[in-house]
Amino acid sequence: YNTPPVFAVWVMGLVLNWIQEQGGLEAIERCNEEKAALVYGAIDASGGFYRSPVDRAARSTMNVVFRLPSEELEKRFIAESEKAGMLGLKGHRSVGGCRASLYNALPVESAQALATLMQDFAARNG
Repeated sequence: YNTPPVFAVWVMGLVLNWIQEQGGLEAIERCNEEKAALVYGAIDASGGFYRSPVDRAARSTMNVVFRLPSEELEKRFIAESEKAGMLGLKGHRSVGGCRASLYNALPVESAQALATLMQDFAARNG
């Protein structure tokens, strides 16, 4: 009855130490904003090839959702992203589209790689 959830407390300690090693919450926030800006920048600069169904004021820095001009192109984009080692970009099964999860542990370089892939794919297929 009085035993604390030891595993959860231990994991939380690891996470808090990692956050401190990264420079604290402010550094994590800056990094997350940079990652989101890279991916949203690729969407916004695509001339409508990629489109976000989310209002700009409500865009998430953690989960970037976007659509391509057709479901066929979405399937091809997801296949290319998987070949490049980017897994899990397929959107929800009932909604479709694509979803890039930019969680805290994802490095900026990964968001840059996705943005570059998006730009290249749009140039070849747009």
